[in-house]
Amino acid sequence: MSEAVPNGRERQFLGHPIGLTVLFLTEMWEMFSFFGMRALLVYYMTKRLDIGQEYASLIYGFYAALVYFTPIFGGLIADRWLGKRRAVLIGGATMAMGHFMMASEPLFYPALVTIALGNGLFLPCLASQIEGLYREGDVRSKSAYNIYYVGVNLGAFLAPLVCGFLGEAYGWHWGFAAAGVGMLVSLVVYVAGLRHLPPEPARVAQVRGTRSPMDRTARRQLFFLMGVAAIVVVFRGAYEQVGNTIALWADVGVDRQVTAGWSIPMAWFQALDPLVVFAATPLLVARWSRLAKRGVDTPSLYKMAFGAAVVGVSYLALAAVAGWSQARGVHAHWAWLVGWFVLMTLGELYILPVGLGLFGHTAPEGWRATCIALWFFAGFFGNLLAGALGTLWSRWPHGVFFVAMGGVAGFSAALLFVVGRRVGRGQIRDNRSVAAMVSP
Repeated sequence: MSEAVPNGRERQFLGHPIGLTVLFLTEMWEMFSFFGMRALLVYYMTKRLDIGQEYASLIYGFYAALVYFTPIFGGLIADRWLGKRRAVLIGGATMAMGHFMMASEPLFYPALVTIALGNGLFLPCLASQIEGLYREGDVRSKSAYNIYYVGVNLGAFLAPLVCGFLGEAYGWHWGFAAAGVGMLVSLVVYVAGLRHLPPEPARVAQVRGTRSPMDRTARRQLFFLMGVAAIVVVFRGAYEQVGNTIALWADVGVDRQVTAGWSIPMAWFQALDPLVVFAATPLLVARWSRLAKRGVDTPSLYKMAFGAAVVGVSYLALAAVAGWSQARGVHAHWAWLVGWFVLMTLGELYILPVGLGLFGHTAPEGWRATCIALWFFAGFFGNLLAGALGTLWSRWPHGVFFVAMGGVAGFSAALLFVVGRRVGRGQIRDNRSVAAMVSP
């Protein structure tokens, strides 16, 4: 963690550098825009644009994959030439333009590409600034990524409630426009808080003449992270069904009636995942901190394996509900979907924020934005896989489909556990970052 660190007179909020609050709020509003659009996307395609479910699933998967593909190039560009701050500003402005383009039907496909391109610069360069807020050995950095992840999910919680409601009640274009406004707010927050963020570190292109940009140890770190990212691809094949087939099941397989005159809007269920993250993260962080003080510090890969297993179990439970309901020709009560979101999200908290922290701590110096981008790059192939798996929704009974998703998540859990055992047995050596990573 030797990137530039603020001086000793740094302002703090709730025991952390105020720069973390700036990054928290910036990401919160960016996620508001991203998830606001995503909550409407599959409904917009199938209900407004009259796109068939299988083709809509492929479009959804390709777009979501592109969102995670572009950061690998954005991280490289920022590490070598643009710098993190400039990349965030350019990327954010590009994303805002793309969200407003979504309000025009003829610009649908160009808008998706524009958002993905802007995201490529924005996403890795914001999260990669977290490490620079803390000095070497600062124990607060261990919980910083979980706190940051709360910001991600607070925005994701508000997005379906606002954008989803506007889209369903007043027209899809109003929901997309609200997402664009959220992106503009994100940029304003970031610019206003720049003075609280660490200064730009020397970029790889500037130091290439004085040291090797990628030595043997750094390559070992990078290969290790690539292996973990490959496993996360499998996990995301199941996890990313949240905005795709789960959203469709909320429409066609769930009884959303609450009172005689009111049903729960379809998009509102998308707010449950971030709501549980927001509520449960402080409890989990406190629990992990208490265990660490007693000398019990579960390795990150084991936490991730446990999280993937919980997600697998949640899908198997949902399969039972969907199979029972479909066999009897009735809709499942909305409470079952709420319960699934709670269980699935608890599993998510053990894998996604933990994995983000793993990549941040383990990244070689000068390659942090690139390695953070690698973490998100796993989402590229993961969403392609999720989109392809989603085409089976129209071919298989819903219960069978959910069983398959449970198997995908369970397989990723087994792989993470195996890799965790190999790391624990010293298969990856001479690497202080990896040693620290496996018990963050």
